[in-house]
Amino acid sequence: MNKVAVALSVFTLLTAAAGAAQAKVGILPDEKDIPRQLSFGGACRQCDLSGKKLVNAQFTGADFGGAALVRTDLRGASFVGSNFQNARLVDADLSGSEMMGSNFSGADFTGAELDGVEAAGAVFQKANFTRASFEGAELPAVNFNGANLNNATFRGAELPHADLRNVQAVNTSFRDSEMPGARLVSGNFTGASFRGAEMHGASLAHSTFTSADFRDAELTGAMIYGADLSRARNLTQSQVSEACADGSTKLPHGLVPRLCKDRRVIILRETPAAPKPPVAPKAPRSPRN
Repeated sequence: MNKVAVALSVFTLLTAAAGAAQAKVGILPDEKDIPRQLSFGGACRQCDLSGKKLVNAQFTGADFGGAALVRTDLRGASFVGSNFQNARLVDADLSGSEMMGSNFSGADFTGAELDGVEAAGAVFQKANFTRASFEGAELPAVNFNGANLNNATFRGAELPHADLRNVQAVNTSFRDSEMPGARLVSGNFTGASFRGAEMHGASLAHSTFTSADFRDAELTGAMIYGADLSRARNLTQSQVSEACADGSTKLPHGLVPRLCKDRRVIILRETPAAPKPPVAPKAPRSPRN
């Protein structure tokens, strides 16, 4: 299917924007280029819909790989089983949208608004979310592997079992978020805020947390194997004692790790003393003649 014949709704949108066929798309009062309903399907790779108002648009099984949607109004839009790999959504507004099972790998969401989105199982591998906002978003099992999350905010978001491996999350806010079982592995979380975050059973292995704020964060059962927390802020002994560390974990001065190995817990409070040498056995008595 070629781009011109991608979907009737695409053609209708473009003609409506030019002032034609307005009666067919049903224009909302005071919003002359906002159609009541738009449904996109088929393939429209490299399409340019930048600046369009696509409120409540539905993308079902659509292929918009490489499409440009810069500053596009996508509030309340629905993305189901669709492909937006390498799409450009810079400064787009996707507040309250649904992104179920869609692929946004490599997409550019710089400065985008994603507050309140529902994106269960969505794929955002190596996507760019610099300065993006996910406040109050529902992101269970979302794949952010390798994504750029610098200066983004996930305040109050739900991220259970989210894949946050290999991310850059410098100065990112996860304040008051729910992150049970999330994988924050091999990432850079310098300056990030985890204030009040629920991180039960999360893995922070081999990540860097320089100047990260852990005030009131819940770390019960969290795995901090090989994590560099040596310059983390507001991290307490109580929090560390609830997490599982190993010999390569780095903690702030004065905090003592709880070492977990083979599900056995060893708490080191001080350097153990060397064991006393065994008592030499007594010489046997000489037999009587």
